[in-house]
Amino acid sequence: MGRADRKSRQKLGELLVEHGLITSNQLKEALRRQTQTGAKIGSILVERGFITTEVLLDFLSKQLGVPSANLMDIDLDPDVLKLIPVDKIKKMKLIPIALDDNFVTLAMVNPNDMMALNDIEFSLGRKVHPVVVPSSQMETAINSLVSHPKKDVTSTMREKSPKKAKQKSPQLLSLLKYLAKSTATDMLLAAGVSPSIKIHNELKRADMEYLTPADCERYARELMPESDWEFFEESGDHDFAVTYQDIGRFRVNVYRQRRSVSITLRYINEIVPTLAELNLPEWLSDYALKPQGLILVSGPAGHGKTTTLAAMVDIINSNRGCNIITLEDPIEYLHKHKKSNVNQREIGLDTESFSEGLRHIFRQDPDVIVIGELRDIESFEIALHAADTGHLVISTVHAINATSTIDRMINIFPPHQQNIIRTKLADSLILIFSQRLVPLKKAENRIIAFEKLINSYKIKNLIREAKTHQIRTQMLSGTEDYESIDSSLARLYLEGKITYADGLLFSDNEQFYRDLTGSK
Repeated sequence: MGRADRKSRQKLGELLVEHGLITSNQLKEALRRQTQTGAKIGSILVERGFITTEVLLDFLSKQLGVPSANLMDIDLDPDVLKLIPVDKIKKMKLIPIALDDNFVTLAMVNPNDMMALNDIEFSLGRKVHPVVVPSSQMETAINSLVSHPKKDVTSTMREKSPKKAKQKSPQLLSLLKYLAKSTATDMLLAAGVSPSIKIHNELKRADMEYLTPADCERYARELMPESDWEFFEESGDHDFAVTYQDIGRFRVNVYRQRRSVSITLRYINEIVPTLAELNLPEWLSDYALKPQGLILVSGPAGHGKTTTLAAMVDIINSNRGCNIITLEDPIEYLHKHKKSNVNQREIGLDTESFSEGLRHIFRQDPDVIVIGELRDIESFEIALHAADTGHLVISTVHAINATSTIDRMINIFPPHQQNIIRTKLADSLILIFSQRLVPLKKAENRIIAFEKLINSYKIKNLIREAKTHQIRTQMLSGTEDYESIDSSLARLYLEGKITYADGLLFSDNEQFYRDLTGSK
C-alpha cells in the first residue's frame, strides 16, 4: 500500500476528528485495528460503531472529490455486472452498478486509481464515471458475486448484512426519564447490548437496538462537562452525580472496558426518606442522636447503605444543633440546613480522597463526621480516633455481616497493630447495622432485612479478646443487643412480606432460618 494512500487515510481520520464526529482516541484505536487487519480506516470506524455508513460516505465523497454510493441501497442489475469479468472485479476492487448510453457508473474503493479506470474504459469502449463505496461493502459484494454467481447479488448482500434494529438508540434524556419513573435501581449502558436495567438485582434488557461504542461515548460526554471528560480520559473511570431539572438526580459511574465506555446510572430520590419509609427500625434514631462513638452500616454493594446513612443524617439534622461534615463519593442526597449545618464534600471535587479529607477534618470543627465508605488504613484509623475523641462518626463498610465488619476493620491493619485497633474499636463502637434488600412478595420493590450488633459489655470483651467468631453464636439466641439477619428474614417471611425462597437465598445460616420459619 503506497505512501499516498496512507496519507489519504490519515486525512479522512483527521477530518472526522476535526468535525467532532470521532475522538482522537477512537482514531488511534481504529489505526491500531488497521495494523492488525489491514482494512480501510473508514470501514473500521463503521465496524466499531464510531460513525455511520452515511457519515463515512459523505466524508469519502468530500475527500476524494467524487460522488458516493451505498451498495446496500442499490439493486444491482445482473446484466450490468456481466460487463466486467468476475476475475477483474475481484482483482481491481470495483463493480459496475449502472449503464447509460454513453458511460458506465463504476463503484470503486479507490476512485482515483487512473490505471484501473483507463483499463475499464478501454475494455468496455465507454466512458467511466467512478463513485466511491466503503471497502467493507465492496468486499461483501465481491464475495457474494464469487460465492453465489447464479444468485441475486443484492439479495445475498442484504442477507449477510446485520439486521436493522427494532428501534434507534434512544436519547439520553429519554433513558433518564425512564429510569426515574421505573422501579429499577440502576441502568447499565454498554456497547454491544441494548440498554439494561436492574430490578431486584436481576438484569433486564430493553427491546431496542444494541448500543454502539459511539452511543456510549456520546451519553458519557452529555453527562459530564469537558473538564470531567479530560479527567476520565486519563483515569479510565469517574464517579459523579448530576441533576436534571424536571427529571431528578442521578449517581453516575463511567468506566472503560474493552476500549469502549460503559455507564452505570442510579436514580436518587432528592427527598431523604424516613426510617419508616425505608422499613428501618425506629430505634436507629436513638443511636443516630448519640453524642459520640462509631456507627457502621455494612452490607453488599447496591443494598441501600447510602440511603440508610442519609436517613440517619437527616435525623441528626432535624433534632440536633451541630456541625455535620460528610465525605461522599459522589454526593447523592443533598441535605438542606435544618437545626444543624450540613457541609457535604465530594471526593475528587472538594477533596482528593477520603483519607485526604479526613486528614484535615478536625480543623473544620465537626461534631458529626459522615464517611461515605471506609476503604483504607488511614481512613479507618482517623475514624476510630475521631470516635474516641468526642465525635459521632457514621460510615459504611463493604462486609457481608456484622461480625465480618469487625474482622475487616481489624484485619486491614498489619499484625503488630491489631491488638491496639481491637481495643480502640471495642471502646468506640456503638452499633453495627448490616442490611440486605430483599424482593417483596407482592410488589415490584424491595424491603430491608437487617442484622444488628449493639456494642454491649459482653461484645466489648469478645472484641478485645479476639473472639469475634463467638459473637455469631451469641446472635443466634437473639437478644436486645444482637439479632442475626436470619431472624429478620424469618420475621419478614412469617409476616407474608417475602417468599420463603428469597429469605433462604439471603440467609447467613440456612438451617437456623429453616428452624425459625418452621420449614424442613
